[in-house]
Amino acid sequence: MTEEQEILIVISKLKNYIRDKSGMNSSAGVAQVLSDHLRGMCDQAIENARKDGRKTVMERDVPPLRPA
Repeated sequence: MTEEQEILIVISKLKNYIRDKSGMNSSAGVAQVLSDHLRGMCDQAIENARKDGRKTVMERDVPPLRPA
């Protein structure tokens, strides 16, 4: 498994959150999709910190959530 395919979230916690919040189950593929989204957000945060000349990614570097 390459770094680009690695799951970045704790699947059991994700499944518990979805089940507790909605009573629904989650498919196996949702973890990969969320990891891909998270990877993109991290890449943007890294770039934002780099543009500010920092070597530390801070909460202000993370792009805001876009409404669905």
